[in-house]
Amino acid sequence: MVEEKIEDSEEKKSTPLGVHALKGGKKKTKEEEAEEEDKKLTDIPGIGPGTAAKLEAAGVYDLMGLAVLGPKELAEMAGLGEAAARKAIQAARQMMNLGFSDGLEFSEKRKSVGYITTGSKNLDNLLGGKGVETKSITEAFGAFGSGKTQLALALTVNVQLPLEQGGANGKAVFIDTEGTFRPERIRQLAVRYNANPDKVLKNILVARAFNSDHQILLLDKIAELIKNGEPIKLIVIDSLTAHFRAEFSGRGMLADRQQKMNKYLHNLMKLAESYNIAVYVTNQVMADPAQMFGDPTKAVGGNIVAHASTYRMYLRRGKKDSRVAKLIDSPNLPDNETVFQVETDGLHDVEID
Repeated sequence: MVEEKIEDSEEKKSTPLGVHALKGGKKKTKEEEAEEEDKKLTDIPGIGPGTAAKLEAAGVYDLMGLAVLGPKELAEMAGLGEAAARKAIQAARQMMNLGFSDGLEFSEKRKSVGYITTGSKNLDNLLGGKGVETKSITEAFGAFGSGKTQLALALTVNVQLPLEQGGANGKAVFIDTEGTFRPERIRQLAVRYNANPDKVLKNILVARAFNSDHQILLLDKIAELIKNGEPIKLIVIDSLTAHFRAEFSGRGMLADRQQKMNKYLHNLMKLAESYNIAVYVTNQVMADPAQMFGDPTKAVGGNIVAHASTYRMYLRRGKKDSRVAKLIDSPNLPDNETVFQVETDGLHDVEID
């Protein structure tokens, strides 16, 4: 039964998480939904078919993408004058009705947020009870062998499950910067759900990023895939900082690295919020020589990565080959830790003493 539902995600476009999650909440009228669907870039004054094509080539496919641009950025991107660009942006913002809303209205919007199970109830509970959240960036950092990549691979399978089983009935994108993606591991994980391994692999879109510029370019490709109808509900980047760390070495290049990484994370967050996607990134670590006592392990990327991540976990090895996950940053959850096990068919719980 599970296999059939996973296979369905390949053959038909999945239902967005928000449609399921909004049940019981305030629903939009059919007229409002139809009006939103009809809005196109060419409806904006000064944006013709030629300009719209330039914007789409630059990764801007909808009014939201246009509304959040700056006049100078739009002018360079579309070949417009700054005055025309400013008018176009203002028109897009008016059509999108962007602005403030009260807390109650905002809570209604939050009902569209979905979750993807990790496969371990202990780990799901650490993240609030349901797993990795959409419209957010979840970061896991730790030494090699701490379970970061194993969690990443498990999520690419679990996202394909139906909503009632903790999935999102969608596809996953895996941006591989360290050569960690292994199809044979996915086949092992698919056994847990009695799913067809070939179908599961078909629903994971993999790209090997060879440098930081290629890694950045792949974000635009994701937006293009979504526009073409791919039901992407999860983006995995393993690892986030590997290329930036290698290409921008030394204190002299630190400012350039952080600036480039900051823009990349900003675009990643915009992608997650625009399309209701869960983002899971792994991060490398280093030893802090100034740490006299306690654990000297420190995440790479500094405050730029720390501020951009919505949920931040520190993973390490525990007793008897278990893994310990410690939540160190969250907007709504207390600092806590839990234990899980990496087994052949995925992540499982370990009894907590």
